[in-house]
Amino acid sequence: MELLDDGVLAATRKVIAVHINYPSRAAQRGRTPEQPSYFLKPSSSLALSGSGVERPAGCELLGFEGEIALIIGAPARRVSPETAWGHVRWITAANDLGVYDLRYADKGSNLRSKGGDGFTPVGPGLLPADAVDPSDLRIRTWQNGTLVQDDTTAGLLFPFARLIADLSQLLTLEPGDMILTGTPAGASVAGPGDLLEVEVTGAGLSTGRLITSVSEGTTPLAAFGARPKVDDVQREEAYGSREAAGLPEVEATPALTPALKATLESVSTATLSSLLRKRGLNNVSIDGLTCTQPGRRVVGLARTLRYVPNREDLFTAHGAGYNAQKRAVDTVGEGEILVMEARGEKGTGTVGDILALRAQVRGAAAIITDGGVRDVAVVAALDMPTFYANPHPAVLGRRHIPWDTDVTIACGGTTVQPGDIIVADADGILVIPPALATDLAADAVVQEREETFIAEMVAAGHSVDGLYPMDAAWRERYDAWQERHAHG
Repeated sequence: MELLDDGVLAATRKVIAVHINYPSRAAQRGRTPEQPSYFLKPSSSLALSGSGVERPAGCELLGFEGEIALIIGAPARRVSPETAWGHVRWITAANDLGVYDLRYADKGSNLRSKGGDGFTPVGPGLLPADAVDPSDLRIRTWQNGTLVQDDTTAGLLFPFARLIADLSQLLTLEPGDMILTGTPAGASVAGPGDLLEVEVTGAGLSTGRLITSVSEGTTPLAAFGARPKVDDVQREEAYGSREAAGLPEVEATPALTPALKATLESVSTATLSSLLRKRGLNNVSIDGLTCTQPGRRVVGLARTLRYVPNREDLFTAHGAGYNAQKRAVDTVGEGEILVMEARGEKGTGTVGDILALRAQVRGAAAIITDGGVRDVAVVAALDMPTFYANPHPAVLGRRHIPWDTDVTIACGGTTVQPGDIIVADADGILVIPPALATDLAADAVVQEREETFIAEMVAAGHSVDGLYPMDAAWRERYDAWQERHAHG
């Protein structure tokens, strides 16, 4: 096995690191990127196995991340994923070290937090890229002898060849350049006196253990630059969870606060739909339904009920008694919306007057079903609106079995999960992922204010050319109009 030495480090002009690439890390972070994203580490951060690293004086959170490093052997510019792997010469182990105390300082570039001297130890051995399968490598990390990271490259979000091809679209990867390919779950915090070890294995080969010892820095960071700053958010990120960081659990913020609900009630689904489309979400409308109260605007959190096609032997066990339909109606909460998956089946009812009344008494904001409704005149007379496909007199057991509640369902052509935010008005019904709702609502308010101005200008006789959407000149007039209204 060839060893990584100072000559290899001297040949490295770029060190490129990937933010999130392992599904286990994505799950830990609570976000899964659609495309890879990167940051640069200075080549001066590289160090050999056996080197020590200082936690800067005054800092608390020196994070470690065991990674697989790719070392480029042949220049790569605009290469394809199919040919990209041929540009890699070696594979080795790496430890992507960084101080979370300084993450705030560089707006995501990670320069100070991850660019310190010795913050990228690599080695000790070099595995020939042509001797291993890049989708069958194992990465392990030990902290003081305890295995803390153990994962494989089998299910990477972005396979290595894709990373190389993607980067090569805009920059030339040169011989000696290193790509750190992401870390799995288990990355955490090291303190003075800790010993960190990282190993990469595959095809019966091993890099050996990359060894890094941690010591306490003695020179404080000067007052003319960024000073260490941490909070519980950074502690949770550094350790991987609040529990690992020794922090108390916090109550989850409601997905639909009163303020957010009021904002969503003030904007139209047409506006929200256009903004969802800009975010790449085109399949979030529940289609083809009628409302017992046309024009009524409703906002609430989804509770779900799923029906399956009737099978007589199963209906006896699942359809009778206190079944899933009755449980759903009996547990729907104040302001929630009961959404039913009826597969678009119009040949029977999915709810009638008694159960709809029970939902209303429970405080439900609405019922939505892509199936039929019985006793439609009585249901329509309730204060609570019901959205449905058609009236039908038949009882549940003709076509359906109420099967389960609070699961992911399909209704009116879209997927609905428990806790999704439902917004309905005369234009239709939208399903909004809770994570997007706050920003979406704020953008909707801005868009509708702009459209109010545009409508006034059109009514005053102006052409839509340059006005809808607004060019720079109209944007200036809009800003002035908005200023007048803000002080009027």
